[in-house]
Amino acid sequence: MTPLLSIRGLSVDFETRHGTVHVLDHLSFDIAPGEIVGIIGESGSGKSVTACSVMGILDRAGRITRGDILFQGESLLAMGRRARDGWRGRDASIIFQNPRAALNPIRTVGDQIADVIARHTSLSRSRIRRRVQQSLRDVRVPDPERRAGAYPFQLSGGLCQRIGIAMALACTPRLLIADEPTSGLDVTTQAVIMDLIRDLARENGTAVALITHDLALAAGNCDRLVIMHAGHVVEIAPTAEIIARPRHPYTAGLLRSVPSLAESLDQLQAIEGSLPDLRRSDLPPCRFAERCTRRLPQCDAPGPLVLTACGPGHLVACRNLP
Repeated sequence: MTPLLSIRGLSVDFETRHGTVHVLDHLSFDIAPGEIVGIIGESGSGKSVTACSVMGILDRAGRITRGDILFQGESLLAMGRRARDGWRGRDASIIFQNPRAALNPIRTVGDQIADVIARHTSLSRSRIRRRVQQSLRDVRVPDPERRAGAYPFQLSGGLCQRIGIAMALACTPRLLIADEPTSGLDVTTQAVIMDLIRDLARENGTAVALITHDLALAAGNCDRLVIMHAGHVVEIAPTAEIIARPRHPYTAGLLRSVPSLAESLDQLQAIEGSLPDLRRSDLPPCRFAERCTRRLPQCDAPGPLVLTACGPGHLVACRNLP
């Protein structure tokens, strides 16, 4: 199937007072229409920076140094600012992990959802108002007529998260980036939101990138997983394949650290060490090497790591595959 979104060799640096941080390095993966792809990794692995790069909302300190991002074969990086602004919200939306920071504190939540609909459709005011209320019902916001007139500070964190999700889904985007979409929600509401996202993918062919550190959540909802570590993609495979046969040592370590995926508490193991300092000029080709129990001299050989096929749809960036 032709991918809807293709990331090709993407590298992103951030300029800071303490030096240049090499946040993403030669990132590549695809998402097809109707597919839910989980982007998994520790905090600091580059998941949210990847999302912001796709949406064109990188912090001023960040810059894309190489690579490209394609949407239906068209380069987003070559797209003009006005065209990109029209694309964002109409064709692609993002659910932010910090809903309070994403919402305007001095406008009602209903007006903020209406702004998105009015920007990308030609609906009348009355139809926009009805769609706003339906968007709130879809994410199980109680009493949507009254809640639409509330300000973010008058709502709980969980309700603000649902408002952010309603805003992202208001125009039925073709690409949805969900950055920790269920954080701050109770288990029942988490299930409702994930059901809504799956329905969107199945019924409308929406491509979904689910960004999360929750492997159990991803395992139950994603078609494929993209495993990231320190700005690198280290493994890509169908979800069932990764859960059953992880090939990269980092992926295996993540699985051993998830209580809901372990057969017993005795099997739980933490991944030793921490992410490398991404300001270093001497970063090894494999950024996991200094934490890896399978490290060999060949792992430090010069040259970039390459994702290599080790099975149908299974790609791994490792020089010492078992």
